[in-house]
Amino acid sequence: MAVTVLVPTPLQKFTENKAEDKAKIEIECDGGSISVLIDSLETKFPGIKKSLCDDQGEPRRFLNFYVNSEDIRFLDGTKTILNDKDEVSIVPAVAGG
Repeated sequence: MAVTVLVPTPLQKFTENKAEDKAKIEIECDGGSISVLIDSLETKFPGIKKSLCDDQGEPRRFLNFYVNSEDIRFLDGTKTILNDKDEVSIVPAVAGG
């Protein structure tokens, strides 16, 4: 199954020269969850997982993952099931004060 992943600018250093469009990549994700997708991204783009996840394999606090515009924190976290043609956005948190 193919999933489209929107990669934020700070992480495009992992995808450049390895994907036709470094900001919007299509990746095969058999098994169908965010967790499996992250592992698939690591296989295709070595080193990216460390920037996406903490030591427990959970998304870093400053990154938000959305599946078809739905925040995975309000779905099933990294166990959120993906379907063919889903769009996953990785969005860095913005803070200010």
